[in-house]
Amino acid sequence: MSSPVSMPSKRHAAAAEALVASPALPDAEDRTRDRVLSAVLENGPVSAAELGDLLGFTPAAVRRHLDHLERNGVIEVKRVAKAGAGAGRPARRYVLSSQGQSKLGDDYLNIASSALRRLQEIAGEESVRQYAEERFSELEKRYTPEVEAAGEDITARAMALSKALSRDGYVASAHSIQAKAPLPAEFSSVQLCQGHCPIQQLAAEFPVFCDTETKVFSRLVGVDVRRLSTLAQGGHVCTTHIPTGRPAATASPDTAEQPGIPYQESNNQQERP
Repeated sequence: MSSPVSMPSKRHAAAAEALVASPALPDAEDRTRDRVLSAVLENGPVSAAELGDLLGFTPAAVRRHLDHLERNGVIEVKRVAKAGAGAGRPARRYVLSSQGQSKLGDDYLNIASSALRRLQEIAGEESVRQYAEERFSELEKRYTPEVEAAGEDITARAMALSKALSRDGYVASAHSIQAKAPLPAEFSSVQLCQGHCPIQQLAAEFPVFCDTETKVFSRLVGVDVRRLSTLAQGGHVCTTHIPTGRPAATASPDTAEQPGIPYQESNNQQERP
């Protein structure tokens, strides 16, 4: 199932401008290319046809800008098999590259990484875990009222969480996947994707940040969840599997191994549904 596309936010359009501005190009060309990059950030993995429909560009115009961005290393092509299409050539879809993600990061992350390494040396790994928990506890407090307002339905809670994450710049989306025979209904799920991580560099060095965030998501939606991919470990999106066909349960301390999930893929292979 292809990801639905949405208009790119002004915030990410500004970030995109910083990546591809070129004095050799006319201003109008710059702005158009910025819009294309911003749309890839907001909606990737996304096809050239979807970008054309979203932005109102001809296929030739979209591909010209995509080729330029790809040559500059800020986006890359990802082959995605079409759901239900059977055997056949995978579709070409565009995502922000690791280089593009890093350029959108915070300049202070290098300082923060150095400080955390020093903290780990002095007080041990437990101190870093405590810091991560404190950081995400604030996020959990802010999101709890919004998620609770969605009611008891797990899908509705996941959608509310996605909306809150997008507002905070995580470029999130949530897609409901209904299990079809021969799979039992218990295998239905929501795939929660995050296209941007403001602490990607830190999380790559300190995976406890991803682990802690996953546990917070589990408590917020009210069911054990599983992280399938992360930007920090080379994925093109952070993807969280949220089972919706089973009764809600209290989140367990370890969400890494969950029974009843029909598939598992490595961090750098999982696709947005």
